[in-house]
Amino acid sequence: MSEPLTGTATWRPVMQAAGFRCQCTGACGNLHAKSEGRCPHQHDAYAGKHGHRVRLIAAPADPLTTAVAAAALPASELLAWCPACHTADGRAARRAAAPVAVEAPGLFEL
Repeated sequence: MSEPLTGTATWRPVMQAAGFRCQCTGACGNLHAKSEGRCPHQHDAYAGKHGHRVRLIAAPADPLTTAVAAAALPASELLAWCPACHTADGRAARRAAAPVAVEAPGLFEL
């Protein structure tokens, strides 16, 4: 089994708690309906027939957490994520947090 070169003391407890399986339960926008609502990707397993090996990462549950803040978090506050779910969850969170554009009346409109 492959492990990261650094941060193993944090990564390993997160993966063991997750059973070396992605902990996404739909935050990425995919309901994971074929796998009881949880992402089926496992660390070092192949993703699909033509896929590549999945390398899980330990990252905060809140995708808007900055990298500096995430580095200071203990393993108990991190989740196991596959890259696809982590990226999709981050995009969805940024989209939801984006300010809504409000149309202001024009200067000469009455």
